[in-house]
Amino acid sequence: MKIAYLTNQYPKVSHAFIRREILALESQGFEVLRYSIRPTPDKLVDAQDVAEESKTRILLAGGLFGLIWATGLVKLRHPFRYTKAAMQTVKIGWRSERGLLIHMIYLMEAARLLRWCKKERADHVHVHFGTNPTTVAMLCKMMGGPTFSMTVHGPEEFDKPIAIHLARKIKEAAFVVGISSFGKSQLFRWCSHEHWGKIKEIHCGVSPKFLEMPLQTIGESKKLVCVGRLCEQKGQLLLMQAARRLKDEGHDFELILAGDGEMRLDVEELIERYRLQDHVTITGWVSSEQVVELIEQSRALVLPSFGEGLPVVIMEALALGRPVVSTYVAGIPELVHDCTNGFLVPAGNVVELTRAMRQCLELPSGRLEDMGRTGRKQVAEKHDASREARKLAGLFQEYGGGGGKKSAAVKGSDG
Repeated sequence: MKIAYLTNQYPKVSHAFIRREILALESQGFEVLRYSIRPTPDKLVDAQDVAEESKTRILLAGGLFGLIWATGLVKLRHPFRYTKAAMQTVKIGWRSERGLLIHMIYLMEAARLLRWCKKERADHVHVHFGTNPTTVAMLCKMMGGPTFSMTVHGPEEFDKPIAIHLARKIKEAAFVVGISSFGKSQLFRWCSHEHWGKIKEIHCGVSPKFLEMPLQTIGESKKLVCVGRLCEQKGQLLLMQAARRLKDEGHDFELILAGDGEMRLDVEELIERYRLQDHVTITGWVSSEQVVELIEQSRALVLPSFGEGLPVVIMEALALGRPVVSTYVAGIPELVHDCTNGFLVPAGNVVELTRAMRQCLELPSGRLEDMGRTGRKQVAEKHDASREARKLAGLFQEYGGGGGKKSAAVKGSDG
């Protein structure tokens, strides 16, 4: 079976979980085509990402002329289906967040996707994220393209479900994946009960190598590490406030921010204002091997997010035997259990964040290692990438290639 994967940007530093999913599917005998709407803006430092880049076709490559050419051919060969898709484009684009003009561009992207899928004989399209890539896949299907499915991560899809027509996408999809029980519940909120049966729960997973690596002792390390894009939803500005409090209390610690992003200058400004230069370091983007090394050198992972789905780096840290400090947001409490394998605090509460980080610094390393071992066991049970990919493969076999017309409602909604 041949599956086309479509994302907005691929490969991308923060989307290594998509790469792992694709490779796991290929190991099970699927042929996977990589399609991306636009090239990644990230500097790729991981060798596996660089390899994936060479396998990925970009819908916007060739510019506007390429889109117009593809659209003209589809309009000529499939006039009725094209007209139907164009009418739907006007309907969903008129009052959408991005407006009608952008949606007409989505229609042209869909036409190009259709031509690629027909030429390469794709049986099904799977999309990560329920935003504009899913709009493109949906319009492609309306013009006679293959069935499609989507994995919805959040928080963006749940922040603006009406603006992105999430209910319509669920209706048109063969099946829909939520990455956590919380995510599945939010999908239930935004669609008719008759479509609940097509909503499945499949977790993002870690590479088996994370679960096979020998656990490293924490020892006397005073390092805390935060891995992720420097952006508003990850809460690094609040983390700087907590770091200032710890510094003022006289604690000896080092905080490593592994990542980069649009808020780097804001974070650097707070580092200077709070005089944290001896305590906080920003590495920029690092490879997956460097992430492993940083986590293994730390006492704990700290991720004080304001909005999430369920971050893969939390799974990776627990698999490497490190407890996690994070927030009661979205799917995080389904994996991180307070005082069992980590510490959970209310999002946006700097006092509680400081307390949890202080506790990490003061607890005996043996206690933190026990918490890490508990976390590794939970990740092995729920977030093995190969096992989760097998669940997804079963859905492709059941619903892909035209199977999406089956009555999913009869099958039940359990993931």
